[in-house]
Amino acid sequence: MLKAGIVGLPNVGKSTLFNALTNAKNAQSANYPFCTIEPNIGVVNVPDERLYKIQPLVKTDTVIPATIEFVDIAGLVKGASKGEGLGNQFLHNIREVDAIVQVVRCFDDVNTIHVSGRVDPVSDIETINMELALADISTLENISKRISKTVKSGDKEAVIQNSVINKCMPYLEKGEFINTDDFTDDEKYALHFFHLLMAKPVIYCCNVSEADLKNGNDYTKKVKEYVGSKYPIVLICANLEEELIDLGEEEAKNYLNELGIENSGIEKMIKCAYDILNLRTYITAGEKEVKAWTIKKGMKAPAAAGVIHTDFEKGFVKAEVVSYDDFISTGSWAAAREKGLARLEGKDYVVQDGDIMLFRFTS
Repeated sequence: MLKAGIVGLPNVGKSTLFNALTNAKNAQSANYPFCTIEPNIGVVNVPDERLYKIQPLVKTDTVIPATIEFVDIAGLVKGASKGEGLGNQFLHNIREVDAIVQVVRCFDDVNTIHVSGRVDPVSDIETINMELALADISTLENISKRISKTVKSGDKEAVIQNSVINKCMPYLEKGEFINTDDFTDDEKYALHFFHLLMAKPVIYCCNVSEADLKNGNDYTKKVKEYVGSKYPIVLICANLEEELIDLGEEEAKNYLNELGIENSGIEKMIKCAYDILNLRTYITAGEKEVKAWTIKKGMKAPAAAGVIHTDFEKGFVKAEVVSYDDFISTGSWAAAREKGLARLEGKDYVVQDGDIMLFRFTS
């Protein structure tokens, strides 16, 4: 299961957000730095209303959503790349996640300590990014020393690794996340094994007060100006989301509507995390259950079948496919087949998000 790591400076609301994400108050949150030491881990359902629209059509009581794992990681401080605070432990924990959710404080509260003594979200982002970048620079310098002789000898793998290092360094020296658009496929492959922090996809999560949840505030405007359109930004009120845990689903929805908010910030963030990891969903549906299966974008039918069981991939023959919209409009597999909307696809079929699928395979 892929993981998204929740990171940020101490006391920005990471653990509160984690509690709301996992719908349980199992992550300690308190008003002092390094409240979180060991990372908290929680498996979170990916909101998908499609599953519940299919459910009555196939007459099942069981719905199984896709999931993603969130990790609440200890707060980072300036100097973490040199071991300050819980730096070494923080960096080790974040290397193990697939994407970064960077929580940024965008609210005023005299009763909540800020590690820098002032609320400045852009400065917070720069601090975190630079610490991650400095750690990556150290990693690349060590790799460069190790491969220096083989680069000179013309070793193909070492030459590719050296090219990756040269392309990464300008980004890291500026404290920027690495853009791999100009990397070759071989370079991207090599980069994967470097396990760089600044090569991970990132979401900026602006933690605001309840009053600013709908339209944001001056702090969130500064974050948007700084980040631009390169990375997704989600507004969330972690305290509100944690309070919603104690309300029923309908009551929570009504309360959000009173605030003029259609969807929970949590829901937006989970879907955003799922998307930046290039994850997609296909669905199996029958009397036993409606279940969402997680695949990578661009995955072909045999590999998608292998997500259910390796034997499905090995013995793959065909996939019977109906699009979500066609299934909803017809109401059943039988009706979709009768109207010619169910089709058989072979080994080269690229599975689309929302496809409803049945696999044919040989044992």
